[in-house]
Amino acid sequence: MDVPRAGVAAKKRKRRIIIIAASALGLILATIAISRLKPAVPSVDRSTVWIDTVKRGPMVRQVRGLGTLVPEDIRWIPANTEGRVEKIIIWPGTRVEPDSVILELSSPELEQAAHDAELQATAAEAELTTLRATLQRGLLDQEATTAKAKSDYEQAKMERETNDQLAKNGLIAELQYKTSKVKEAELANRNEIEQKRLSFAHDSIDPQLASKQAAVDQAKQLAKLKADQVEALHVRAGMSGVLQQLPVQIGQRVKVADNLARVADPTKLKAQVKIAETQAKDIQIKQQAAIDTRNGTVNGHVTRVDPAVEQGTVTVDVAVDEALPKGARPDLSVDGTIELERLNDVIYVGRPAFGQENNTVGMFKIVNGSSEAVRTPVKLGKSSVNTIEILNGLQPGDQVILSDTSAWDSRDRIRLN
Repeated sequence: MDVPRAGVAAKKRKRRIIIIAASALGLILATIAISRLKPAVPSVDRSTVWIDTVKRGPMVRQVRGLGTLVPEDIRWIPANTEGRVEKIIIWPGTRVEPDSVILELSSPELEQAAHDAELQATAAEAELTTLRATLQRGLLDQEATTAKAKSDYEQAKMERETNDQLAKNGLIAELQYKTSKVKEAELANRNEIEQKRLSFAHDSIDPQLASKQAAVDQAKQLAKLKADQVEALHVRAGMSGVLQQLPVQIGQRVKVADNLARVADPTKLKAQVKIAETQAKDIQIKQQAAIDTRNGTVNGHVTRVDPAVEQGTVTVDVAVDEALPKGARPDLSVDGTIELERLNDVIYVGRPAFGQENNTVGMFKIVNGSSEAVRTPVKLGKSSVNTIEILNGLQPGDQVILSDTSAWDSRDRIRLN
């Protein structure tokens, strides 16, 4: 038979309590130890990041933008009168000369108006000729009248002088003598009046003819204007170049000042480059520029900076100083690089994917002799297309990561594999 042993159950219970307490204490100590461990340093493949070395020396500040080649000499040909497009003779892409007729318009109303104006000018000339003949005839009549009055006066004067001698010798009656003196005075007065009429007739011819001549000139000018408008129905290029656009169709009705065609000289091209508004503040006239046509690069200079911002960009005109490569033509896409200034002795590095000029950013600097990179505050200065000035935080020879490191914003250290 089994004999019960005293104290065995109490010993088992005590052993169980000790084991549980030890396990709990070990778990607490392990938790504390784990909580005090530093987080693991993230690893990055070195081949997936862009690393550059900080340098010291001259740095060229540049800005870059996309653009197109556009002609310097462009002529829009407007409609000088209303009409209908009757015929298109030359199509876009064709070379033209100043007298080349691009298209023809029709306007029966204008042709009738030109014919009427020509008839009015002819009638005005006929009226001028008639007036000139009338005035000339009137002048001749007045000259004859004046000559007759002068002749009568001279005869009366001679008669009075004869009567003077006869009166002295008492050979003439007193009444006859007085009558001759009155007749002389009357004819003298008439002769003077006719002389004034003749002078007035001479002086009045030119003003009357001038007035009529002005009406004739006006009629001729109107006739010439209408004739020029009729001639303008034959739309000519007006310059040597290439017909670029023809925004009309046969049968279309056009109004005065409507654009009918655009002609440009393809041998004189300039570049219009779109620069981001944040980078355009330092662009000045005459700054040097380089235009890449993808078939060669040519040098040029800035000639105009658009004062307005359009869709976040500023348009900059660049005149080409060299012969353009083959294949250059209007509307060709190009890359433009404008040189802002040259900094002689600065610390610089490749432009990072983050951070703007004159700001302080955190950049990962590779620790010498290790595969780790630590975040370092860096003060940036002036920027260029591919480089940026370092004002503080880095020294020549330091290697930094330029790639986007926003994924590790919460980390101060990374490991490169």
